[in-house]
Amino acid sequence: DQRALCPWQDELANLSLSPSPQCDQYKKGIISGSTCKDLCEEHTLVFQQCLSSSPTQQVYRGRWIEKEVIIKCGIEDALKADSNPDSVPRKDLVLFDKPTRGTSMDEFREMLLNFLKANLGDQTSLAALVNQIITMADVNRDGKVSLAEAKSIWALLHLNEFLLMLSLHEKEHTSKLLGHCGDLYVTEKIPHNSLYGTNVPHFFQPLLPSAIHRIIHQWFAPAWPRRAKIAIGLLEFVEEIFHGTYGNFYICETSFKNVGYNDKYDFKMVNLRKVATEMTIRGFLKGRHCEQNVDCTYGKDCMATCDKLMKQCKGDMVQPNLAKVCGLLQDYLLYGAPSDLKEELQKQLRTCMTLSGLASQMEVHHSLVLNNLKTLLWKKISNTKYS
Repeated sequence: DQRALCPWQDELANLSLSPSPQCDQYKKGIISGSTCKDLCEEHTLVFQQCLSSSPTQQVYRGRWIEKEVIIKCGIEDALKADSNPDSVPRKDLVLFDKPTRGTSMDEFREMLLNFLKANLGDQTSLAALVNQIITMADVNRDGKVSLAEAKSIWALLHLNEFLLMLSLHEKEHTSKLLGHCGDLYVTEKIPHNSLYGTNVPHFFQPLLPSAIHRIIHQWFAPAWPRRAKIAIGLLEFVEEIFHGTYGNFYICETSFKNVGYNDKYDFKMVNLRKVATEMTIRGFLKGRHCEQNVDCTYGKDCMATCDKLMKQCKGDMVQPNLAKVCGLLQDYLLYGAPSDLKEELQKQLRTCMTLSGLASQMEVHHSLVLNNLKTLLWKKISNTKYS
């Protein structure tokens, strides 16, 4: 039911109207944000089309001062919903009840630091992230954070994708965060939201055999050198999230639908809701009963090993990010690859796909495989118009 998935559909019929939950709370002074005025008073940020096909996600195409944007509203995170189908949609839980009146600035900083430690691990870089969050929260730039500003940023941080956008913004492989209002946030629109540049419409997918899917993808895919450039960006993203500035992250649904690119063929991670922090996965696995590895799966494909003697999940991933990404790139890069490169490329992708997630193998071996693959692709397209 489209109306159930997009509860503000009536208001979308008249684009001058804004979604009432955020605007009601903004007018009452409960929430704040850099886009609240545009959304609720000036109506320069408008909703245009519901893009969601999931009851746990509200995503809209919108327009903000003549620019196309994506508007997202805080509900239950996709991975948590996948791992726990009975979870309550987050929409009913957001009460903007923290921090409470009387919380000092020092106490709020401490709240933020403890939250980040719990979600990203005890990283030395977290103090810088706290400062970044405080700056973002201070919408009116008066050097202070009001209660409404603090409540809004606190609610947003509890959304997995928003937290990851803040943590991974440095290398520009994620959508730019443009603004927020309460637990609603606005990002840039990525022009090509699939690795192949197009997706087969949902209603056609079950009707077409996989061979036809592949032909359609190959038909619409960018030229091989452009695909090589996108692939290099994806490999750089894998490098970035393994021992990144703010800890380790895992891609828990490796699909061509979750990765895309912009008009310059720079790789962009379309769906960060399918990425999880190491701390989140460790929390999920801790003390978890298992009979086999599949019982230790977080999201769609973040599978850890099962200790069959103790019947408990261990912390090592069966397949690391790099091996899963190379599996995704195999069809993508081998189709139409230059003949003088194809054999070596196939060999390197095969080696990459056999990588193990065991901690002992993760450091030097992974870096070597990743760098070899990047170098192979880059040598082929450097000094050409495609680079």
